[in-house]
Amino acid sequence: MRVEIWSDIACPWCYVGKARFEKALADFPHRDEVEVVHRSFELDPGRAKGDTGPVVPMLARKYGISEEQAQAAEDNLGAQAAAEGLAYRTRGRDHGNTFDMHRLLHHAKQYGRQGELIQRLYEANFAEERSVFDGIERLVEIAAEAGLDAAEARTVLADPDAYAAEVRADEQQAAELGATGVPFFVLDRKYGISGAQPAEVFAQALRQAWGERSPLTLLDQGDADACGPDGCAVPQPS
Repeated sequence: MRVEIWSDIACPWCYVGKARFEKALADFPHRDEVEVVHRSFELDPGRAKGDTGPVVPMLARKYGISEEQAQAAEDNLGAQAAAEGLAYRTRGRDHGNTFDMHRLLHHAKQYGRQGELIQRLYEANFAEERSVFDGIERLVEIAAEAGLDAAEARTVLADPDAYAAEVRADEQQAAELGATGVPFFVLDRKYGISGAQPAEVFAQALRQAWGERSPLTLLDQGDADACGPDGCAVPQPS
């Protein structure tokens, strides 16, 4: 079974939702047969690269609330993250363009390191003092910590076209599936779950999707030569 997760590094609920989903997946009896794929979704795709700023004033402007209210919302998110065992800085964080991070995640997919990289990006963005938007070398450092080759990561980030089409394809798929926000979870392209739901909701969805998988229908065309664990059929002389 395949679970696709559309998310953005700038999204705190994606950080929390990932932890809740993984809690449900850890208790799922068929967890070793579940493939998890992380897909790209930019919350602010039109933002210029290098345009960064503090989170709280941005939230206040975006939602038309006071900075005190925005800070209270951040404090609430910090408490929700802590309940999932996640570190979360409620003060001093910044935000910016995440396109390069999504390109790097597609690069990581080629090496089976998507899960490790997205977790390190989340930790760097939400829990660490140094900004994740602090230039290419900061992302190279994070990529290396996630088990990727630093030189290869630097080459990818230096080429603005590397994996750009893959990021845009993910975002187009999200639009076609009706996703207007993240996190957005899709199970076997049959069930969709929006938002950082409780672990129990993810657990129920995993059970339902697994139970409703269509069994393979074999078309019996008679005996034919084939290979198996014990070797291959040997043609006999006629």
